[in-house]
Amino acid sequence: IIIASIMSSYVKEDWQRLAKMAQDGRCDALELNLACPHGYTGEGSVAKMGAACGQDAEIVGNICSWVREAVDIPFFAKLTSNVTNIVHIAEAARKNGADGVTAINTVGGLMGLNTKGIAWPNVAKKSTYGGVSGNATRPIALKAVTSIAKACPGFPILATGGIDSADATLQFLHGGASVVQICSAIQNQDFTVVEDYITGLKALLYIQQVEGLEDWDGQSPPTERLHKGKPVIDISSIIGSDKPLPNFGEFAKTRSAMKAEWIRKQSLLNGNHNEDGDMLLQKKLASYPPKVHQVIGKALEFLGPWNDLNKKEQVIAKIDPEMCINCGKCYMTCNDAGYQAIKFDEETHIPSVIESKCTGCTLCFSVCPIIDCIQMVPREEEYVPDRGIPLQK
Repeated sequence: IIIASIMSSYVKEDWQRLAKMAQDGRCDALELNLACPHGYTGEGSVAKMGAACGQDAEIVGNICSWVREAVDIPFFAKLTSNVTNIVHIAEAARKNGADGVTAINTVGGLMGLNTKGIAWPNVAKKSTYGGVSGNATRPIALKAVTSIAKACPGFPILATGGIDSADATLQFLHGGASVVQICSAIQNQDFTVVEDYITGLKALLYIQQVEGLEDWDGQSPPTERLHKGKPVIDISSIIGSDKPLPNFGEFAKTRSAMKAEWIRKQSLLNGNHNEDGDMLLQKKLASYPPKVHQVIGKALEFLGPWNDLNKKEQVIAKIDPEMCINCGKCYMTCNDAGYQAIKFDEETHIPSVIESKCTGCTLCFSVCPIIDCIQMVPREEEYVPDRGIPLQK
């Protein structure tokens, strides 16, 4: 399939001429570039091009209706994310004959300034704002795609913006996209990434139906309890104390000696040390893997405005002291930017959560350098925030 991309100023005759030329050139579909941030933005609507057109729902609607008059082949309006509400633009395209939309084009930005205050790239030291692409734009693209998919059910969406893996591909399919486009990843490598993503997508869909792998995240098994890459040995249970030993200084030496003694007493013949080797081959499929069209929009029912969230479903941070490296990042971020809900033992440097203060904000979880050392678990009792002086009735 060949999709021709066309762009023009806001002139009916030009759009229709380009569309007819592309159709006569035997392309299968058109993509109307209403999103390029480098489009000319001169005075007057006629001079507008690219995003300067795509930021106005009325202009987008007019251009789509012009193209619909001129050609019979499908066409998709490529949308810019540099708007207040991209859904309004998508709806204008749909109402005026577009067969779908492409979301999103690049995000407006400035690459950077050198120490002399000169931007890059530049023309004779002068520069302007351009389009940022690549995986940095994925969160913005996901929001755009899911928002359009929820507002316009059944309206085809060609997703683009930070798709750099099979996992990212599946995210956009779950978000409501019918097709994905890949550009930056190909430029950074080559066209072989497309076959890689297809293979990876097949694997992701297959694994979802394998019995016993329900707790896997894609192709990643659950994180083992590790410390510095080695399985955690619960020192607290060995010494028979609820107070764990930290992992620095003299404490670390004591831990190391205890671990060595514990390992020395273990029989290397116990257990099957190759039990994970053929795990996938030994598992059975619970059902036939889904087709791609069956997973499109799977995530939409779980997305919505903040007011739709269940305020009774609350979580609390839980710190694994055996995995902790005693860096103090969780304590620092909670103390400085959170709710002062973490204590830091002066002697052992082991953090612990003050349950009555923890709001489940996930700040500590976000800054912890050890995967799953901090987990957010369901709170047993409802958290009632202390707002200071109660409101007067």
